[in-house]
Amino acid sequence: MRVRDAETPPGRIEVIRATREQEPVLANLLELYVHDFSEFLELKPGPDGRFGYKNLPLYWIEPERHPFLITVNCELAGFALVKRGSQISNDDSVWDMAEFFVLRGYRRHGIGTKAAYEIWRSSPGRWEVRVMEVNSAAHGFWECAVGEFTGEPVSSVRVEKDGECWRLFSFESR
Repeated sequence: MRVRDAETPPGRIEVIRATREQEPVLANLLELYVHDFSEFLELKPGPDGRFGYKNLPLYWIEPERHPFLITVNCELAGFALVKRGSQISNDDSVWDMAEFFVLRGYRRHGIGTKAAYEIWRSSPGRWEVRVMEVNSAAHGFWECAVGEFTGEPVSSVRVEKDGECWRLFSFESR
């Protein structure tokens, strides 16, 4: 295991479309992602010790779902799951950042921001990013990322869906 210097620049950041053969890689990264959420939600692993992510197979079946891996210098650094259709308004034309994750060792180096920009630029149109209201660190990240991307001050809107409170960022990618 290498120890990264906090001052070291991140290197070459790439967002690549995940293939069906990479589904197990995404499943493993999703375990880390869901574990992070256990700080905010009552999530328990199953008898196999895994949290699981039931919708993952849909990313290779449904054409409106897009799985991505984020790499830095060809090493895994995170993932993004993007889909067409708003979770909040049910507007089918909106792009939704369904899940987004950067490994802890790669955070605070601009990697997540650059990856998000690449994804937004690759799919022009209206976008929504939802953040659990209790996840203030993620809210701060998205507020900065969306604001820098659009070049305008942004603020999120509080929404409630299925008993959960979210902060919603809505913006346009051209």
